[in-house]
Amino acid sequence: MIKTISKVGNSRGLIFDSALLQLAKLKEGDQVNVEVHAGGTITITPLDRDFIAPDEAAEAAADIIEKNNELFERLS
Repeated sequence: MIKTISKVGNSRGLIFDSALLQLAKLKEGDQVNVEVHAGGTITITPLDRDFIAPDEAAEAAADIIEKNNELFERLS
C-alpha cells in the first residue's frame, strides 16, 4: 500500500484510512511502537493491550482458586 507523507501542524505524518486500520486491527487511540531499522525501514507494532503483569496474573489465579476451591476439589 503506497501512502504519502503529509504536513500535520509543524510535523509530518501518515494518514491511516479506515481500511488500513481495519487490516491492522487498530482504532483511534490505540498505542503503537515505532522502530526505525538499518536502511530506513520503519515498523509500526500495536502494543499488546491484553498483557497482564506476572504478579497480577498470580493474584488473579489465587482469587479464582480460592473462590472455586470446592468445585476444584469435586473435579479432582
